[in-house]
Amino acid sequence: MSTADPQDTTSPPALTGDDPTSTPPATPLHRPVRTFVVRAGRSGTGQQRALLELGPRFVLPYSATPANLDAAFDRAAPLVLEIGFGMGQATAAVAQAHPQTNFLGVEVHPPGVGALLKLIGEQQLNNIRIVQHDAVEVLTHMIPPARLAGVHIWFPDPWHKKRHHKRRMIQPALVQLLVSRLQPGATLHLATDWQPYAEQMLEVLSAAPGLTNTAPDEGFCERPASRPLTKFEQRGQRLGHGVWDLIFRRG
Repeated sequence: MSTADPQDTTSPPALTGDDPTSTPPATPLHRPVRTFVVRAGRSGTGQQRALLELGPRFVLPYSATPANLDAAFDRAAPLVLEIGFGMGQATAAVAQAHPQTNFLGVEVHPPGVGALLKLIGEQQLNNIRIVQHDAVEVLTHMIPPARLAGVHIWFPDPWHKKRHHKRRMIQPALVQLLVSRLQPGATLHLATDWQPYAEQMLEVLSAAPGLTNTAPDEGFCERPASRPLTKFEQRGQRLGHGVWDLIFRRG
């Protein structure tokens, strides 16, 4: 899953302004922590074919200006952003279950992009588009404020070692940026199988202006039916591993 660049050890810059709907500066003084780490990977034949045949239709080029997302999907519909979709199984399952919603997946790794494109072709899904780029820049430049009906960040890299915690994706600056892109009433749904990271996520989201925890006890949620089980998660459950979901709503 997507997370920070191991070569970039800086903390993300603070986003200016007290208003969570304000637009962050287009050109920060310091490079923010990226939402991914570059890993070696090889695309299979089917993934490569999907990239060639379906990429021109379903992969949107990154742009430093706001994107016309209704035109990209050939319709106006609620838009949900997924950051770091891995090999795309959960993304395809959610899109198939919610055909009335548009899903924008952001992923940098070609094998994952190719795998999701392959699923799009096999399942004839028309409500998914992909941007193969860093999610911070996509959020900052391509997505206007208050545009998203939801955000999914499922199983980001937990960066287990303490000295690597600054590379974790869920940090106050990124959450503030996400809040600014959510519509009132929209939800931010996170999930992780690493309890210390879950506790950090809960702390960061609970402190974020404009967000309210939907859990009755202001803690973690039960996995909603809208989030499908991945093969990775099913294997973890058989081994007795826990999974923690957090769902916060934009006020």
